[in-house]
Amino acid sequence: MKDDNHRPMKTSMLVRRFLPYFKKYKWILVLDLFCAALTTVCELVFPMIVRFITDKGMNDLQSLTVQLILSVGLFYLLLRVIDGAANYFMASVGHVMGARIETDMRKDLFTHLQKLSYSYYDNTKIGQIMSRITSDLFDVTEFAHHCPEEFFIAALKIVTSFAVLCSMNVWLTLIIFSIIPVMLVCSMFFNTRMRKAFKKSRNQIGELNAQVEDSLLGVRVVKSFANEDIEEEKFRQGNQGFLQIKKEMYRYMAGFQTTTRMFDGLMYITVVVAGALFMIYGQITPPDLMAYLLYVSTLLTSIRRIVEFTEQFQRGMTGIERFIEIMDAPVDIYDAPDAQELTGVSGEIVFEDVSFQYSDDHDEVLSHINLHVQPGDNIALVGPSGGGKTTMCNLIPRFYDVTAGRILVDGKDIKHLTLHSLRSQIGMVQQEVYLFSGSVYDNLEYGRPGASREEIVEAAKLAGAHEFILGLPQGYDTYVGERGVKLSGGQKQRISIARAFLKNPPILILDEATSALDNESERIVQQSLEKLAQGRTTFTIAHRLSTIRNAKLILVLTENGIEEQGTHQELMEKKGIYYHLYHTANSLGV
Repeated sequence: MKDDNHRPMKTSMLVRRFLPYFKKYKWILVLDLFCAALTTVCELVFPMIVRFITDKGMNDLQSLTVQLILSVGLFYLLLRVIDGAANYFMASVGHVMGARIETDMRKDLFTHLQKLSYSYYDNTKIGQIMSRITSDLFDVTEFAHHCPEEFFIAALKIVTSFAVLCSMNVWLTLIIFSIIPVMLVCSMFFNTRMRKAFKKSRNQIGELNAQVEDSLLGVRVVKSFANEDIEEEKFRQGNQGFLQIKKEMYRYMAGFQTTTRMFDGLMYITVVVAGALFMIYGQITPPDLMAYLLYVSTLLTSIRRIVEFTEQFQRGMTGIERFIEIMDAPVDIYDAPDAQELTGVSGEIVFEDVSFQYSDDHDEVLSHINLHVQPGDNIALVGPSGGGKTTMCNLIPRFYDVTAGRILVDGKDIKHLTLHSLRSQIGMVQQEVYLFSGSVYDNLEYGRPGASREEIVEAAKLAGAHEFILGLPQGYDTYVGERGVKLSGGQKQRISIARAFLKNPPILILDEATSALDNESERIVQQSLEKLAQGRTTFTIAHRLSTIRNAKLILVLTENGIEEQGTHQELMEKKGIYYHLYHTANSLGV
């Protein structure tokens, strides 16, 4: 994700990227702008009515009959009824159009986030993403609705006012309109700084969200160390930082509004003074000057609305810019044009001279790995932390792409297989089990959406989870809490295994699935894992070496790659790295 201090994107580019979202709603937009034109008619007609009646009253009072006055009044009331209907359409249907565009953008954003690889999330705070997908896009709703109509109304009023005012007095009109460019230049000065302040504000609220999320998700750790004061101080600093940015933002807004108010007053007094002088010399009549003042008032009201809209405009631009920054994040793992579906998998996996390094790190995690795994083999990976065991397994479902070499599943390069079909054939049970907020049943069904209740119950039985689930307050319908906080580590792990049973994949990856459990839970879970692994190609990342003694092949992975491989007996006889790891583990009781 781009740094907040980078140069803001050009407004023209942001608008160009945003315009396609109007395509689905172009007829609603056309009607909205038509209604905006109707509401503008009332404001533009009223000064003409005043001019007409004043002119009649001063120059031809006899013709100013009651019938004529009532006719003019009824005509204006009819315009007001039309204005009311048009305004209702703009306020209701127009706003809904903005909400629909926001919804479309949020859908596109979430879809794009689903396509981004692990690498993106390794370097991006979830709180920042949440800020962009929620609060940033709220501002886009108002922007999408008001931006076209506000600028359309302003343009209509300015052009019409200019034409009408020129018909009354060209020189006075030129004097008035010569002030507008100066006002725009001064406004742009503050406008640019407001945009930067809004961007900093959005970034800071994202940081604040990330810090609050981090603190609340880790609330048990906070309380266990009695570090509430530290968290409150961290929040205070972030909150005060947000306040300072807000102060800066409002200073620029105040300068912007003060400047426009000064020019507002300047234009009014210019009309009064210059208009009076023109009237003295017979260049403008009193009725025309009165209508002139009303038109200038309408013109200034329109400019004032644009000024007031500027804050909303900048919020919308900032929201769109932050939206585009995520949408422009490259999808570095995707289906190749010739990608094929992976079906009928037997489970043969081959690593051919595979090397890997993370995009933000020049040190190779894996270097020239060669491995041939037959269908149904149970492969165990052991070694010190940082040796690349988890990374090696993450390459199989393409959570990351290899830097060099290739990986084959059933003789097919995984880069030429569709991601969905590849990952559908792989089951994972990890040390850190993630359960979604919902019921036990919902979390089990996640293994194969649409599975019948009988299939889900059978999977739970195979994982040794059925009995403890029935013992929960509402059985399978028990709410597990956020991230499954209401369940023990062993219970969560068995639900994770049950999900894998339900998915029934031919390839299985077990990433230290029992290392965080107590002895009794480990024994139960290990039995479930052994049952799950039967007949499947299995990769087991082991912390407790006693759990992988029966593996067909054990790989000892270090920073130098695969340093040893063989069965438990063969490696023990070598008395190398594995031998020392095993004896160290035994002495520690793991």
